[in-house]
Amino acid sequence: MRTRWRRQGADSVNLLREGCKVVYKSRCYCYCGKKKMGGTVHIYHLPFSYHQQEQLSISKDGYIHFGDTVLFVNLDVVRLPEEKAIIMGGNLSLAVNPDLGTLSTGDNLSAPCDLSAIEHVNPIGRNAFRILSLEGEAMGEPVRFGQNFGLGTAGGFQDKMLFLSSDHKSFQNMAKKSSLQPVFMTDEMSYLCAWQITFLDPQLRMEYEGLPIPANTKVVIVHSHTNQALAVPRTFWIRTYFGKECEINCHTYLDSHKAEESKNHWIIVTGNPSDESTTMFNRPKPPSEETRVQNRELREKCSE
Repeated sequence: MRTRWRRQGADSVNLLREGCKVVYKSRCYCYCGKKKMGGTVHIYHLPFSYHQQEQLSISKDGYIHFGDTVLFVNLDVVRLPEEKAIIMGGNLSLAVNPDLGTLSTGDNLSAPCDLSAIEHVNPIGRNAFRILSLEGEAMGEPVRFGQNFGLGTAGGFQDKMLFLSSDHKSFQNMAKKSSLQPVFMTDEMSYLCAWQITFLDPQLRMEYEGLPIPANTKVVIVHSHTNQALAVPRTFWIRTYFGKECEINCHTYLDSHKAEESKNHWIIVTGNPSDESTTMFNRPKPPSEETRVQNRELREKCSE
């Protein structure tokens, strides 16, 4: 099936000239899929809230806190030339993937809701998540390694919030492509919605247990009930109404040293204090001491 994005208006006239029947659905941005010449073209208007820009929380002390709105980004991996056709590259962020019923009729997210990894690292309604307290912690208190927390999102809407959840896989409940433990959004807060963050290096996890979690650094996100890590395999692609995206599952991928692979590595991205429209992920790194000395010498030579 050929798929493409169209806007309601002049494009519909062109479709009618091709002998196609145009059927409009809902509002805002639209998705068009034509099966064959002379067939029916369904144009679905996606709510603008999914692509509406969101404001991330700014960390003043460099740590992650309860109540923060953040992004979860999996960094790009090194791919061999023969792997570029089977492994999706680029930086991917965790995002909700609503079904067609929610897109066409709903004004908010409906449970259950799938998730996917998208090639969009700017905060929008789909990929902005809020860190929630599960054990009575006060909002604004730092999240610590090994501490339970929840993740919720409203998808850019203002009313209903869904919670990130997972459960043991079964014949009726598994990831569609990888057949591993699924990850989904639910409207009921339970023990299945509890997650923990562990330090990246397995040999130092005991030392970092109970310490505040620094923002914008690589960590491993583990499901508390099943002890499986949130992952982006990058080899399982799914077709969504937003385009081609990666599947999300809950599985710990270990290398030969019994350490988590890059599929399980996540960066919790916060807002940029110097520019509200960007994130710390887009903020340039400060120059090193050597670079500062070189710049100082260059300025002195120019002044002479």
